Amino acid sequence: MTESKREERAILVKMEDVHLAFGQTQVLKGIDLEVRKGDAVSIIGPSGSGKSTILRCINGLVTPQRGSITVGQTAVHELKSEAERIPLRKRIGIVFQQYNLFPHLSVLENIVIAPVRIQGVGRPEAERHARELLARVRLSDKEHAYPGELSGGQQQRVAIARALAMRPELVLFDEVTSALDPETVGEVLAVIRELVADGLTSILVTHEMRFAEEISDEVLFTEGGRIVERGSPASLFHNSSNPRIHSFINGLGSGAKTRESAL
Repeated sequence: MTESKREERAILVKMEDVHLAFGQTQVLKGIDLEVRKGDAVSIIGPSGSGKSTILRCINGLVTPQRGSITVGQTAVHELKSEAERIPLRKRIGIVFQQYNLFPHLSVLENIVIAPVRIQGVGRPEAERHARELLARVRLSDKEHAYPGELSGGQQQRVAIARALAMRPELVLFDEVTSALDPETVGEVLAVIRELVADGLTSILVTHEMRFAEEISDEVLFTEGGRIVERGSPASLFHNSSNPRIHSFINGLGSGAKTRESAL
């Protein structure tokens, strides 16, 4: 998509000069970010560079000491209580590297529980939508299975379906393949690829370089709590003049390519 076409779409997420510290440790040092509706934005960078913390700020899981964060018309940085954050959480899905499924509930129950209990969706409608989502993540035959009976890749696909069950405006993917063995990475990335192609607004923290290059509208490289460089996949992966970015991408590229060979 051309940059001019992207700019015609409304901004859904905006971060301005966001600073966050845990005690004396500065984690974010002035983050600026814009994500438009329909965008897929990937955040790459070394461990400890603040990537996952950016996602947690957007979802209201942590509150910065300085700066502003808005999702639509909601000023996330001004939300003070969990009760105030509930409407925001209904609009944002998040998928973590650990699946966090309820082990005592079936796959179907894991997906319907939030729409029924939090959104008040009727049980028949919640189950119908859950089955649609299971088909979308290629797990229609697993609705009666329990998480312990599934592979890691299957559990992560259930976690994606569970996030989508709330019909979110935005989905955050936090290193969703990092806990998977190489053989199951491809099946999870294939599902995300299709969701992005369908126009899902998403922010992805990932170490899968080839995947980020393929699906992203914009890629951000973070280091030391700052966004060092941002741009189109072509500009960042192939035309960056920053030797640190070259080193990082080349260091991970072969591993990411191998992991995606299951596709």
